[in-house]
Amino acid sequence: MRIGFAVPQSGAWATPQAMRTIATRAERLGYHELWTFQRMLYPVGHEMGPTYRSVHDPLITLSYLAGVTERIRLGVAVVNAFVQPVPLAKQLATLQTLSGGRLTAGLGLGWVEEEFEAAGVGFARRGRRGEEFVEVLRKMWGDEVVEHRGEFYRISPSYADPKPSPAPPILLGGTAEVALRRAGRLADGWVSSSREDLSGIAGRIALVKAAASEAGRDAGSLRFVCRGVTRVRPEPGERRRLTGTVEEIRGDVAWLAEQGVTDLFHDLNFDPHVVTADPDEALRHGETLLEALAPSA
Repeated sequence: MRIGFAVPQSGAWATPQAMRTIATRAERLGYHELWTFQRMLYPVGHEMGPTYRSVHDPLITLSYLAGVTERIRLGVAVVNAFVQPVPLAKQLATLQTLSGGRLTAGLGLGWVEEEFEAAGVGFARRGRRGEEFVEVLRKMWGDEVVEHRGEFYRISPSYADPKPSPAPPILLGGTAEVALRRAGRLADGWVSSSREDLSGIAGRIALVKAAASEAGRDAGSLRFVCRGVTRVRPEPGERRRLTGTVEEIRGDVAWLAEQGVTDLFHDLNFDPHVVTADPDEALRHGETLLEALAPSA
């Protein structure tokens, strides 16, 4: 299983220096991929928690990190379908080219209605919108003349160059059965959410694979990426996977590989103790875990 690490992106520790420090050290330690996520707005009165209160843009963050690294891959999990697919396709294509083909593009449907409202996009029928979204991205990256007439998006016959080569792989998120089947039918893999119940992840992977096979696709070629909400500390009650001692977490990583996960990335941005801590203290904690959980450790 390939191991990645999420860069500091949320809260006070998400400084350019901290991002650069984590990214360059992760590359030296042999991590496979650096990861970011998207949160556009935090509606007043919402109870999303501190992780989502202050978040940098995922693609600009990856663009910055592409310039300070050479080999490590760059992933976003996920950009949501309230953005417009044509400018997003251009941004992703450019990032893919400038990074030397290192990008993984994760897409989600989104769940915060206020973000859709602010973007001028309807919240209803998000599943169908997401399917058409993927179709538009692939046309933008692959068709010599791009033309689209769909329910949600329209493109007059146009050139959309330069093309990324290769086109970035597309992962889809989601936990409902319809979302998992969509990932199997349309995407290059599936990425779990921060709220994923890891005890059932094998079943969700099996569902994605079944949908891929039913669509005549090679289920064995798909990636299954787990966002590891990693918290190195004791927890009262029954221990959750990826929470506990370093030894326990490394055991959980091995267990997830047995469940069919192909990629896991440790994400400290979803630990409230990190995103609300003193920035220097949070970075020291991140560096310590980066070393302790490294693929070669």
